[in-house]
Amino acid sequence: MGQAIMKKVIVILSIITTAALSQVALKPENAYRRVNNTSFGTGEHLEYKVHYGIFNAAEATVDVAPTVYKVNERPCYRVNVYGRTVGAFDLITRIRNTWRSYIDTTAILPQKFFLHVEEGNHRKEENVTFNHFANTVRSEEKTEKDVFKVPDNVHDVISGYYYLRTIDFNRVNTGQVIEVPAFFDDQVYNMKVRYRGREVIKTKFGHINVLKLNPLLPENKLFKGEDAIKIWVSDDANKIPVKVEVELWVGSMEMDLKNHAGLRNELKFFKR
Repeated sequence: MGQAIMKKVIVILSIITTAALSQVALKPENAYRRVNNTSFGTGEHLEYKVHYGIFNAAEATVDVAPTVYKVNERPCYRVNVYGRTVGAFDLITRIRNTWRSYIDTTAILPQKFFLHVEEGNHRKEENVTFNHFANTVRSEEKTEKDVFKVPDNVHDVISGYYYLRTIDFNRVNTGQVIEVPAFFDDQVYNMKVRYRGREVIKTKFGHINVLKLNPLLPENKLFKGEDAIKIWVSDDANKIPVKVEVELWVGSMEMDLKNHAGLRNELKFFKR
């Protein structure tokens, strides 16, 4: 159970290689959308601590590289997400997972995705190439290579979250569900997030205005209900997760912002 919990928690946080899949583009080059982004940029660094009850369970870091990379002839942010178990959890189930996404700086779409998983004795490494002209992706895992058809403007689990950071929530109604198509683990699905409104919460840095989000989950034996995951992101231009709560059928987990640096906009905490 520990492996499944950590994998899903890190994938939620608060989610690509290059190759030509077709000699003839099905869409013109200017078909790439343009997304206004004032929320993040190069050099952003976030650190999180995960608790299971009173125990420290894991830690995660999310980094946007200090330089822009060129992938599929497009300028991209390289976002690296690393998660690991700590303390007693590391003795029970050792986890060292890395997710990396190259996100188009103009379209906020993935060009390339990389996954490296170490969970106990389980190992997995996968590279995914996105072709947004042909609406296809190629997934490579050791000797296996498969091509999948995907919808327009499809995301990986990391780029989907960064796209959500560009949304103006002043134009989103409380209770409204935002859907983003995503490709993960050789499947296409809709990432669905319900906007729950605004709140003020306490953090180690002080109180902060936040937007409350609920990723919607299908019925399962791990999470307790459709709204089992609650994410609070800063109600400012950054929109970074400052707190996450996960309700499980056997307890709950919390993830809190530990450190931050290189934000595009000043993060304003205050005292009440």
